[in-house]
Amino acid sequence: MDAPRPRLPPGRHGVAGHRLTVDGVRAVGDSGVAAEGSGVGWHDRGMTELVGLDDVRAARELLAGVTRTTPLEPSRPLSAALGGPTWLKCENVQRAGSYKVRGAYVRISRLSAAERERGVVAASAGNHAQGVALAAGLVGTHATVFMPVNAPLPKVAATKGYGAQVELAGNTVDESLVAAHTYAERTGAVLIHPFDHPDVIAGQGTVALEILEQCPEVKTIITGVGGGGLISGMAVAAKALRPDVRIIGVQAAGAAAFPPSLVAGEPVRLPVFSTIADGIAVGRPGEITFNHVRKLVDEIVTVSEEDISRALLMLLERGKQVVEPAGAVGVAALLAGVVEVETPVVAVLSGGNIDPLLMLRVIEHGLAAAGRYLRVTVRCSDRPGQLASLLSQIAEHRANVVDVEHQRANPHLSLGEVEVALSVETRGVEHSDTLISALRASGYQVVFAAEA
Repeated sequence: MDAPRPRLPPGRHGVAGHRLTVDGVRAVGDSGVAAEGSGVGWHDRGMTELVGLDDVRAARELLAGVTRTTPLEPSRPLSAALGGPTWLKCENVQRAGSYKVRGAYVRISRLSAAERERGVVAASAGNHAQGVALAAGLVGTHATVFMPVNAPLPKVAATKGYGAQVELAGNTVDESLVAAHTYAERTGAVLIHPFDHPDVIAGQGTVALEILEQCPEVKTIITGVGGGGLISGMAVAAKALRPDVRIIGVQAAGAAAFPPSLVAGEPVRLPVFSTIADGIAVGRPGEITFNHVRKLVDEIVTVSEEDISRALLMLLERGKQVVEPAGAVGVAALLAGVVEVETPVVAVLSGGNIDPLLMLRVIEHGLAAAGRYLRVTVRCSDRPGQLASLLSQIAEHRANVVDVEHQRANPHLSLGEVEVALSVETRGVEHSDTLISALRASGYQVVFAAEA
């Protein structure tokens, strides 16, 4: 077998031939699923079966009064782009800022009294950490959370704010997870996996139950995918109740472990991975989630960092939604056109826990990706009035100069030459191209003109 590529180009990576009909789901359910509403969890059974609809419904009963039924908001820009009704499932306004509290609470609430006494431990860069911290406090047990040393400070502070003890260990979530395993073995604390446990999958599946009630006519549900817990649970519920609904997963191209895993027929670890969507930056699918995705999910597609940035910008500007990069990948796939969908469509905004400093960078990146933000370096003669003339010409084209840096010390400059670095806001790609062409036509040497 060829070694998996660390990065996949944005696009479609289908899982055709890996679908399970509603009859198949029911057959699994009939072979050992606890009675509906019984509250019996997977800790009382083996973990080789698929989660069933009854499991998701039982999880919903546990979550009553704990989690919010998050709103389903219409998106006019997406509806116009897709030619049909498109809705946003706003898990970014869920308690603790993401869907993660659903699975965490179901898992922790089913622990025995002895297990609760020992406490729980988790590893996460943010959302799972906050979900576990909140859920543990609600259940009445102590949580220790291992986070990467470079975890965003706001997420670390929020996790502590929910009552968890935070330990910084490792440079990645995988390394933090190793530390969490070691801690669990040493102390007896129960490890709460971020995605690869049936109770967690069942809890996340309650998102789909809400979607089907809020939009009974839905034809396509699209969501981001990291380890696969959310899409696995949603696929279980949706395919059992509406086998015609298409379930589409989206991964960041720089951290797409599912496509090569589906090709290989087993979970494959990426040798390297990197993306701004840290919430779905997972190097290897879970064993349990992989089985669910392979059998229930219709398609997996990937999107670029630029696609994600554009989606975040659109959600902020047009939808007034604060969403983290991982929470916007479904919208990114729709905007980028990397997947064919039948409307009505529901895109899940899975989380809103974004570091403010990252938001600033993403907004700038999104503006650049949309052709609305340029960094232009211009060489001109070092004479009085030249800078004013340059800025005047930019103003004539109704572009907005955000920042100016004027320097003569560049050793590559000729005597009598000056370099002016400009950050310019424009109306789009066409406006940017027109501006650069006009500067060159006026005799300015545009040494570097690129979208930031």
